[in-house]
Amino acid sequence: MLYYLFEYFDKQLDIPGTGVFQYITFRSGLAVILSLLISTVFGKKIINFLRRQQIGETVRELGLEGQKQKAGTPTMGGLIIIMATLIPVILLAKLDNIYVMLLIVTTLWMGTIGFIDDYIKIFKKDKEGLKGKFKVVGQVGLGLIVGYVLYFHPGVTVRKETSKPVVYEVVDGERTAVKQEPIEEKSTATTIPFFKNNEFDYAELLSWAGDNYKSFAWLIFIPVVIFIITAVSNGANLTDGIDGLAAGTSAIAVLTLGIFAFVSGNIIFSDYLNIMYIPNSGEMTVYISAFVGSLVGFLWYNTYPASVFMGDTGSLTIGGVIAVLAIAVRKELLIPILCGIFLAENLSVVLQVSYFKYTKKKYGEGRRIFLMSPLHHHYQKKGYHESKIVARFWIVAIMLAIFSLVSLKLR
Repeated sequence: MLYYLFEYFDKQLDIPGTGVFQYITFRSGLAVILSLLISTVFGKKIINFLRRQQIGETVRELGLEGQKQKAGTPTMGGLIIIMATLIPVILLAKLDNIYVMLLIVTTLWMGTIGFIDDYIKIFKKDKEGLKGKFKVVGQVGLGLIVGYVLYFHPGVTVRKETSKPVVYEVVDGERTAVKQEPIEEKSTATTIPFFKNNEFDYAELLSWAGDNYKSFAWLIFIPVVIFIITAVSNGANLTDGIDGLAAGTSAIAVLTLGIFAFVSGNIIFSDYLNIMYIPNSGEMTVYISAFVGSLVGFLWYNTYPASVFMGDTGSLTIGGVIAVLAIAVRKELLIPILCGIFLAENLSVVLQVSYFKYTKKKYGEGRRIFLMSPLHHHYQKKGYHESKIVARFWIVAIMLAIFSLVSLKLR
């Protein structure tokens, strides 16, 4: 909203200084500041409201030190993250940008699924919350929307050659150089990290289907989008188990994706780094800045001992946003590295359950690989304090983020 207002001031009224709102960097900086203020100042009011409404966490008996004391701590704190993200975005971003619209839809969609889950747990006294199949239906629904829009919307294009090519024409018998604008095209290409020729087109998987195979690329692309959104949102959900873990590791991953979005949406940087130029994707930096600010502001109340938990309202939203960001900047194949914490938490649960069922069937009694899953509970069982586990997971997340960024040049 403010972007359009100041654009009018600049172009129609020619008021000095108002043109600064045209710069993504300026609006991103404002978005961080505003989201931090909203999440820290109004976060306290939301926590007090949740406490008055007795919207508290029901903690399962896990046999972990300090777990009982968490019972009754306000949950649904993801509302703080959502509010502190969307208000700056609505004020400062270009709301007609297709990527920004997708991220707003993702935030509201996944936030609603998480809210319903938390509501059932708290007010219906059902510890299981929303049934898993309904969560998956919601995640698949979002995947269908995101996949369809990214594949079919005319505003989603890439430019693989960022410098202007030179062609030659014969004019009056003389060979004359003519500069042409690079062509922006629809593409299902993505980036393979750490490879020199690092572009892979999902459509190539259908090359056996004949000359028209590219027109059927959506049959591959949309299921891939659905899988990524489902996997990452579940990974974020599993990571939200101890104070500050999900919010901190997510902020690191989102900030990294913000760098990818900025350079991919800037023709100069994308040319220098020899990466795909994705027109209009730089606008996502404003959303990302607001999202990072909201996560950091939420940590003000979520670090040990937590005054509020984000609940599924926050964790599912975080996972959905990270997945959509990675897909939009064509860096989804980096997710196993960038979101390595989510991956480890997911795998620990899958391995634990699978091994338990296998040994129970073979030996008559279930055996475990970890003392407890997800992985962070394994370290709690080993006697590590929550704060130490969280700090070390953050350090690992920072190392993975740096490793991901190195992929821009190391090929």
